[in-house]
Amino acid sequence: MPSSSNMSSSSSSLLLTSTLLALLLCSSLLQLAVAKEQYHEFVVQEASVTRLCRNRSIMTVNGQFPGPTVEMSEGDSLIVRVINRGRYNVTVHWHGVRQMRTGWADGPEYVTQCPIRPGGSYTYRFTVGGQEGTLWWHAHSSWLRATVYGALIIRPRAGVAAYPFKTPAREIPILLGEWWDMNPIDVVRTATRTGAAPNVSDALTVNGQPGDLYGSCSSKDTATFAVKSGETSLVRFINAALNTELFVSIAGHSMTVVGADASYTKPYSTTVLMIAPGQTTDVLVTFDQPPGKYYLAARAYASAQGVPFDNTTTTAIFQYDGGAGSSPSMPTLPAYNDTATATAFTTSLRGLRRAELPSQVDESLFFTVGVGLFNCSSGETCGGPNNTRFAASINNVSFVLPSTISILHAHYSQQSEQQGVFTADFPANPPVEFDYTAQNVSRALWQPVPGTKVYKLKYGAAVQVVLQGTNIFAGENHPIHIHGYDFYILAQGFGNFDAAKDGLLFNLDDPPMRNTVAVPVNGWAVIRFVADNPGVWLMHCHLDVHITWGLAMAFLVEDGVGDLQSLQAPPPDLPLC
Repeated sequence: MPSSSNMSSSSSSLLLTSTLLALLLCSSLLQLAVAKEQYHEFVVQEASVTRLCRNRSIMTVNGQFPGPTVEMSEGDSLIVRVINRGRYNVTVHWHGVRQMRTGWADGPEYVTQCPIRPGGSYTYRFTVGGQEGTLWWHAHSSWLRATVYGALIIRPRAGVAAYPFKTPAREIPILLGEWWDMNPIDVVRTATRTGAAPNVSDALTVNGQPGDLYGSCSSKDTATFAVKSGETSLVRFINAALNTELFVSIAGHSMTVVGADASYTKPYSTTVLMIAPGQTTDVLVTFDQPPGKYYLAARAYASAQGVPFDNTTTTAIFQYDGGAGSSPSMPTLPAYNDTATATAFTTSLRGLRRAELPSQVDESLFFTVGVGLFNCSSGETCGGPNNTRFAASINNVSFVLPSTISILHAHYSQQSEQQGVFTADFPANPPVEFDYTAQNVSRALWQPVPGTKVYKLKYGAAVQVVLQGTNIFAGENHPIHIHGYDFYILAQGFGNFDAAKDGLLFNLDDPPMRNTVAVPVNGWAVIRFVADNPGVWLMHCHLDVHITWGLAMAFLVEDGVGDLQSLQAPPPDLPLC
């Protein structure tokens, strides 16, 4: 017969277990209660704006430029109905959102969906889980994202007090962009027709405004942010420019980086940022200078020798209380070709916590990325060098979008190779090994092969990709973005990647996690991720001129076991081609 002391002990254990279960249940219910579902309506329409002394009609969302900021908490779900009242096909990409099992909401045209035609609509439905920080949304159809873009801000579910840094007094979203004095769609269509490089932009912008250095027409609308002495603000930078990597500085103030691409970083203090198109960077700024006005300034980091770029500088103003009458101070920005400063910034970022890296790699891939040239068709006159057409490729395959069905829909409905939509034979390595960063790469290697090819990955595979820049035509820093995934950047360097030597440089402890990596000019970067999200996921250069030329490919991640490891069924309103 059990003793009374044993019975008392058992009762106490039972009570403790019941209490813990009750607390866990309450915690789960609290989390469920906090998560919300948001509904938004995005109407894509033309609006008239004045920039650089000229009035122009542009494509917008809800008549706003930049478009509306979407603010949410981690774990929330978004339902966004996009209504196309414009004159072009359109899609919307939620840049950096993992889209777990919801690839139909990812947005790149002809990859995960057919475009929304004028007069049509489509509702994007997805949940943002396990991500906090700054992301953004933008059109993913032709060059519409020149004006169709906005911020996506994800705060901790428990509120701003849960930031892994001191709660800021205020938050300031800053979207960096580019402006053309003509319709960007006409710019890219003209270039595509002739094979020439497209015109560079006429201005850089901060929150849609060029700033004080473009004449009186622009200075009266320069973006201005009110700040208070002694306060610390969280400034959320987004590079929404089409084709320009940017150096960014604030006069008289240092910045402490605390996040990049919606992943927290160890605090890193700097006076200059280098942000590539597609990337976001969150910084804390303490406004501890004498009251006055201080310029935020951004200008191009242009790494390709001899290639035209927008060599202007955009500005905005941080204005202290009591500093209205002063003239703004200007920061000193790096030279446009200061690769050392760009590299020092990108290689200084570290993940806040220890990386959860797989113990072994299942797929070891080597991808060359770069520009090339297509020969002009017989009897045709082309606008590229020596009567050629500009091209770009990964592993010598220049990506071609389908036109009758999206790759994802073809895969889901098993129409892929039978219908000639795509082939699953994207090469794991370049077809020819050569000195990728040589000063004079053989002209026999300059012409890629067009194709719509994907690389298949098994669900759960640990994937490592060496991204190797080439010096064909011109070496350049390429911001490579993968849809549907974050990845760890293990290392980067210059020259040709050497596995034996450069593998020793891998940071396996606290590498930064990002969704867009700036592959150094005539250099390489190594990334690693686990293929835990079934679907078709585009990987491409986020310089839109390069994706237009074919610098892209797609991963096809197969379903795993059961519903929770499988792609959801397509929504009933999925647009048809």
